[in-house]
Amino acid sequence: MTNTPPRPAPDETGADGSELTRSGAWIRGAGVVAIIAVALAALALLAGQSLPERAGPPIEDIAIERTVLEPGQIVLTLRNVGPDPVTIAQAFVNDAYVNLDGAEEPIGRLQSETITFDYPWITGQPYLVSMLTNTGLVIEHEIPAAVPTPEPGAAFFGTMALLGIYVGVIPVLLGMLLLPVLRRAGARAVRFVLALTVGLLAFLAFDGAGEGFELAAASGGAFGGVTLVVLGAAVAFLALMGIDRYLRARQAGAEASGLRLSAMIAAGIGLHNLGEGLAIGSAYAVGELALGAFLVIGFTLHNTTEGLAIVAPMTGRRTPLLILLGLGFLAGAPAILGAVLGASVSNAEVSALLLGVGVGAIIQVIVQIAPSLRGRDRAAVDPVVLAGIGAGILLMYLTGLVVPA
Repeated sequence: MTNTPPRPAPDETGADGSELTRSGAWIRGAGVVAIIAVALAALALLAGQSLPERAGPPIEDIAIERTVLEPGQIVLTLRNVGPDPVTIAQAFVNDAYVNLDGAEEPIGRLQSETITFDYPWITGQPYLVSMLTNTGLVIEHEIPAAVPTPEPGAAFFGTMALLGIYVGVIPVLLGMLLLPVLRRAGARAVRFVLALTVGLLAFLAFDGAGEGFELAAASGGAFGGVTLVVLGAAVAFLALMGIDRYLRARQAGAEASGLRLSAMIAAGIGLHNLGEGLAIGSAYAVGELALGAFLVIGFTLHNTTEGLAIVAPMTGRRTPLLILLGLGFLAGAPAILGAVLGASVSNAEVSALLLGVGVGAIIQVIVQIAPSLRGRDRAAVDPVVLAGIGAGILLMYLTGLVVPA
């Protein structure tokens, strides 16, 4: 009679010892990571001791993140975006020496500092602020036209919220009123409208990317600059793609598919309007935008087409009014939040990141709409689709000309 060795209990190793195998792999992996971390720390220490710190003079680079004009004072928020500390020694406004308060200590890399300049500025006049560092470098900041910075308060935030409603929520809801017209149109007309939607969204993506790159370049690149726009776009694209896959797995049928696509379009447009609201609010706060009927009419014409894009996939179903209102607010309400944030917290890199998020969301929506543009012959390019895409781009361009710059 042959004696067989006892098998390990399942609760110790699993059915075939796989539990112990996985534990051992994790332990070995943690050991390798620890070795790499120690090696990198030792390399950094060795390099710091053996290599010269710099081959030339210090590199000083300062970005102006915010300008606040108060009676008799100019307040600047600076951020060091260079590799070396910066010390502000003297300051001049229009070549006149001024006293400054703040930045007594050197500003380290990526650190920010607020400096107040005592100067009796006059509304509407241009000013050039020149800051001299202790190494002799001159850092200049131009104020094209001086205007008092609005003080945050209930009335101010109420104005920004009302502006967001005017340029975001109302135009989108007006565009959605075209849903009954689309329901009576034929399949070819609906495909044209979907192609028109792709053209609208493509223009929004291009426009948002341009604004984001411009803001990132103006920010000085302390936290990545242009990279922030790309990062925001990638994160938004992947996040919305994951949400779409989740909803696709839980829902079935043509009606659910159309509603899901409309919701994705509304979310993408909403993220774009968030960045648009940021730009409007920040421009108004620094006096670069005048509010009025022309501004509202311009944005209404421009953003009404967004409502049309939302309802285009829902022509084959009866949608409750509350759902339609919800989609409209999902697309338009972020403009309210954007206007309030833009007017109160002016940060170019945050705005660039959010504009990038809007771009990524819109690109993901375009990917979702693309299969709906195919006709019966999937190998052929339908002229109606090409005409719709071109018309969408042209429509956004023409209505954009009405919006005050």
